[in-house]
Amino acid sequence: MQAPKRATLILADGTRYEGKSFGYEGSTAGEVVFNTAMTGYPESLTDPSYEGQILVTTFPLLGNYGVPPSGDASPSLRNYYEGSRIHCRAIVAQDYAYHHSHWLAERSLAQWLEEEKIPGIYDIDTRALTKHLREHGSMLGKIIIEGTEAEDDVDFYDPNAENLIAKTSCTTVEVYESIEAASTPLTATSDTTSWTAESRAGRKTVVLVDCGIKHNIIRCLLKRGVRVVRVPWDYDFTSLPYDGLFISNGPGNPDFAEATVENIRKAMSDGSERPICGICMGNQLLAKAAGARTYKLKYGHRSHNQPVRRVGTTQCFVTSQNHGFAVDDSTLPSGWEPLFVNMNDNTNEGIRHTTLPYFSAQFHPEASSGPRDTEFLFDEFIAKL
Repeated sequence: MQAPKRATLILADGTRYEGKSFGYEGSTAGEVVFNTAMTGYPESLTDPSYEGQILVTTFPLLGNYGVPPSGDASPSLRNYYEGSRIHCRAIVAQDYAYHHSHWLAERSLAQWLEEEKIPGIYDIDTRALTKHLREHGSMLGKIIIEGTEAEDDVDFYDPNAENLIAKTSCTTVEVYESIEAASTPLTATSDTTSWTAESRAGRKTVVLVDCGIKHNIIRCLLKRGVRVVRVPWDYDFTSLPYDGLFISNGPGNPDFAEATVENIRKAMSDGSERPICGICMGNQLLAKAAGARTYKLKYGHRSHNQPVRRVGTTQCFVTSQNHGFAVDDSTLPSGWEPLFVNMNDNTNEGIRHTTLPYFSAQFHPEASSGPRDTEFLFDEFIAKL
C-alpha cells in the first residue's frame, strides 16, 4: 500500500490538526461540525443536511464495514443512501480501517470518497478537536492535502451564507406511487392536470416539499400507503389537490427559504385545515410560517443519542438529529406551543398548533441511521389525513 499523503485541517481561528489523507487527494473548505454517532457514515455522508460541511466523527474508527451497493429502488430513491450523492465537503476521523468487512459491502469507504472527489483525513485527535468545537462553536475550516495544486490557496467557505436548500432540493415534480417506482419527473412549470385529476382517487395524497430531503422520509410515507407528490422547495403547491402537507429536512439557514414559508402560510390560511407535518428544517419553516424566529446553535445537534421529552408528559425518546439552527420557543405566537424539548440543553425539538392538525419535530423520526423510537410520528400524521 502506498504511504498516505500528509493532510492538515486548519480552523478559522488558526488551530491546526495534522493527519493523513484517505479518499480523494484534493483540498477543500467548509463548516467544521461533529457527529457523535457510532455508525451510519454512508447515510450521514449522503444526508443533504450536511451540504457544505466538514464532518468530524467522534467514534474513533471509520470505514470498518465498507460501503453498501449504490443500486436504486427507483430513479430518485436509493436503497442504502439518504441522497443521490455525497453532500459533505470532507470527513475527519481518528482512525481509518483499510480492510473492511460486511456482507453487504461493495467497496471501501476510501474508494467511494475518491469516486465522488471527497477528501478524508485521519490520524488526528478527534477528541481534542471536538472539545475545541464545543468550547468555541462550529467554525469554518479547510483541509490541505500535501502536494495538491490547491495546497496554498484554498479559501475558507461559509455554507450558511448561501441558499443550500435551493442547492439540494429537487428541480422537478415527482410522483411516488410505491417504494419500487416513481413517475417520470415533471418540470415544475408543466401542466400537471393529467396526474392531479386522478390523485384524489383510491388513496390519500401527501405533498412533500423537498428542502433537501433524506430518502427515508419518502420510504416511511410510502410504506403507509399514501401517494407522495414531491415538489421543489419554492414550488407553489397550494393549487394542487392533496390531503396532507409534509415539509422535509434540509441544510443551512432557514432564512433563505422565504418562498417555502410563504407557501406554508398560504396552506394554513386556505380554510381547509389539512394536516401539516415538518421534520428538522420543516420544523423551523413551519415555526417561521407561524410567526416565530430561529437562531443558530453554538455547535448544533448531530448524533444518534439526543434525548427529547414530549412536553407535558414524562415520555422520553432517544433520537437521531442533524441540525445547526433551532426554533426560539419564546417567539411562538398565540395558538402554538412546543411539542418536544431537548433534555440536554432545553432547546426546541418540535412545535404544534393547539387546535389545528399542524405539528413538527426537529429530530429525525425516520432515523437512517439511528434509533427509530419516534417513527410513530408518521402514523400520527397519516391518521389525521
